[in-house]
Amino acid sequence: MRGVGDIIIQLLRFLLYVGLYVFLISGTDFVLFDLGWCILYIGFLLFLPISTPIVVQLLLGFIVGFVVDLFFDTGGLHAAASVLLAYVRPWVLRLLTPRDGYDSADSASIHQMGWQWFVVYLSLLVFIHHTAFFLLELGSFHFFGLTLAKILLSTLYTSLTLLISQLVFFPTRRRSR
Repeated sequence: MRGVGDIIIQLLRFLLYVGLYVFLISGTDFVLFDLGWCILYIGFLLFLPISTPIVVQLLLGFIVGFVVDLFFDTGGLHAAASVLLAYVRPWVLRLLTPRDGYDSADSASIHQMGWQWFVVYLSLLVFIHHTAFFLLELGSFHFFGLTLAKILLSTLYTSLTLLISQLVFFPTRRRSR
C-alpha cells in the first residue's frame, strides 16, 4: 500500500504548491521591484523523488504548468517552462550524482543531500526554468537587459523561498551512508 500513500502525498504537495502560487503569492505584491517573481509552484517538480521516471516527470511538468496557465491565461508559457524543467532535471541529477550514487528512496532535499548539492541543484534548475519562462514571455531579444534582470532576480527570489520552505517544512532525515 506504500505506492498509494506516496501518490496521495504527491497529490497533496501538488495542491499545496499550485494552490499557494495561484491563490496567495501571484495575486499579491510578492514581486521585487517589478523584476523579481516568486514562481513557487516549480517546487513541486524540483522536490519529486529522485527515482521518479522521466515520463512521469514530463507529464507532471505539463500538468502543473497547464493548471497555472489556466488560471492566468498565459497560453502555455508555464507549461512549456515546466516541461523543460522536468526534461532537464534528470540530466542535472546525473551531473550532481554523489560518489556513491543515489538511493532509490532519496529525494531532492537539503537534509538528505546536503547544503552544497542542494544549492547547486536548486539554483541551476530554477535558473533554467526562469530563463525559458522569461524569454518565452518576451518573445524577442529587444529588451534583453530587462529580461536578464528578471531572470536573475527571480531566480534568486524563487530559490531563496524554496530553500526556506525546505528548511521549515521538510523533515530532517539524513542520508544513511
